[in-house]
Amino acid sequence: RQMCIRDRFIALLILALTPLNAQTADEIINNYFENTGGISNWEKLGGIKMEAEADAQGMIIPVTIFQTKDGKQLFKINLQGQEMTQFSFDGEILWTTNFMTMAPEKSDQETTDNMKKQMKDFPSALLNYKDKGYSVEKLENETIEGTETFKLMLTQDPLTVDGTEVANVTYYYFETENFVPIVSESKIQQGPMKGQMNKTTFSDYEEVDGLYFPFSMNMGGQGISIKNITLNPEISMDMFAFPEAAIITEEGK
Repeated sequence: RQMCIRDRFIALLILALTPLNAQTADEIINNYFENTGGISNWEKLGGIKMEAEADAQGMIIPVTIFQTKDGKQLFKINLQGQEMTQFSFDGEILWTTNFMTMAPEKSDQETTDNMKKQMKDFPSALLNYKDKGYSVEKLENETIEGTETFKLMLTQDPLTVDGTEVANVTYYYFETENFVPIVSESKIQQGPMKGQMNKTTFSDYEEVDGLYFPFSMNMGGQGISIKNITLNPEISMDMFAFPEAAIITEEGK
């Protein structure tokens, strides 16, 4: 009987000392969605509107972001009183505004195809990730600025860069107490910073109609402060569409 009591005590002690390592990737992800409003409520979310301010080297730029469950996205900024679309995607066409000419321009096919691969990722690539054909692996815990975190590696559909297929991997760091991500990292695939890690931090989680969102973010050194979030906003499909060029006719032609 003494051996049985001792063995049970040791088992409980081990369990108490190793709760962080005992968490599986699925448990961490499930806890995250449950703690921030419930998986079923996240699944019901049809769209989102974010009104924010971006700090671009001391210049405060108002930003409005729309995202929909079927993959449409719109990112608008207000630069010195002039509103412009930084990028928009209607499910087929990805376009931007050329800041030199202020004319809308369609993105190349490769970039557009990569965007199409992300259409199933609203509101998060982690939500029902197995149904999307993704995989998640739990890595060793890490401490980030004094906060212990669970580290997960999400592997999504590969991307195409300059005609070559490349891995599409994102690392998430979940705070171990509340199971919310505080950092995500992914490798920059092209451009002058190719090969470096693009880091995004998340903080100041607040409730919006039962779901919790980070209201402070830092993306690649640029701070973004969320001012207001609207769930399931009224959205016109025309707002995502590429603006057709005006047809100018001359008299007699």
